Amino acid sequence: CFFLLGLRVTVLLTSSLMVLGAGLRCVPVSDLEIRKKLIHGGQLLNGLAGPTVMNAAPFLSTTWFSPDERATATAIASLLNYLGSAAAFLVGPLVVPPPNGTAHLLSQSNTQHIKDRIEAVLYAEFGMVSLIFSAALAYFPSRPPFPPSVAAASQRLSYRRSFCRLLSNFRFLMIALAYAIPLGVFSGWSGVLDLILTPIHVSQVDAGWIGFWSIVGGCVVGIAMARFADFIRGMLKFILLLLLSGATLASTWFTLTCLTTVTHLPLTTATLYTSCILLGIFLNSSVPIFFELFVETVYPVPEGISCGVVTFLSNVFMGVLLFFLTFYHTEFSWFNWCLPGSCLLSLLLILCFRESYDRLYLDVVVSV
Repeated sequence: CFFLLGLRVTVLLTSSLMVLGAGLRCVPVSDLEIRKKLIHGGQLLNGLAGPTVMNAAPFLSTTWFSPDERATATAIASLLNYLGSAAAFLVGPLVVPPPNGTAHLLSQSNTQHIKDRIEAVLYAEFGMVSLIFSAALAYFPSRPPFPPSVAAASQRLSYRRSFCRLLSNFRFLMIALAYAIPLGVFSGWSGVLDLILTPIHVSQVDAGWIGFWSIVGGCVVGIAMARFADFIRGMLKFILLLLLSGATLASTWFTLTCLTTVTHLPLTTATLYTSCILLGIFLNSSVPIFFELFVETVYPVPEGISCGVVTFLSNVFMGVLLFFLTFYHTEFSWFNWCLPGSCLLSLLLILCFRESYDRLYLDVVVSV
């Protein structure tokens, strides 16, 4: 609902929540209980800002860019957000040393060193968020002087009517599930990737590099696919079919490789790197394509509302999966099988989906 207030107000509100959340985590309190509550409060504020930031890309691209640039702008704005996740895979293992071994854990100097490194990361995050907020406060206009397209200047549905339109649109619910199920499962899976790879003797650092390159590769391929979609319009469904087919094959390859005692497939660092990175590339690069298809399907529903609903669904599926993980955390083969199953289900939903380009049709017909 923040998007109804305009782009500038939305960015300032969400970035201020992030500044406050990051600041609470840095408060130097000696009482551990109070410190824990401050950290939880900071994480809550940061979490409240997260969905708005993730859903801003389609709204930003429609407001500022012409029809032949929208998919590329959506890809850049949405996938650059993922680079923060990629950096997190490296910052943890490289900046904060893991406490390996009992003797290592009992070392007072090592414990203090780990605490100092964690605090350095928290202060650095607070500084970066504060810098971004200051830049947005100094200059971040809500819209350009002239609308770049007919769709950018057109009237959108109200908040209530938008939700009624979304819940009654079977085609939207179909692609919403096609997005939410595999991306939610993949988010939960990648969050515990180091735990999944530990039984097959892959270190935390290697798991971090796998996550890093899968996200970076997804960003590069996603922007390239979005640029292709801008050049050849009306190909969003075809692009998603290609990406989800690749994700299904890559996730199946990874799952069967982990069962090397049964499948006798070679379990090497190269195969694990390749299958995981390909999976991340295919799924992460599908995000901006999905966002553009959502907006085209339910136009004139505001971009932030339609993308916000699917992001909420994705988080629900991720939460359910992690909830089951708390009960079945001694063996992860079931978790690995969720990946190819979710990708295959999404592929079938996209195959049955009938695409339409209502926003693009308005821009083309009215402009002519």
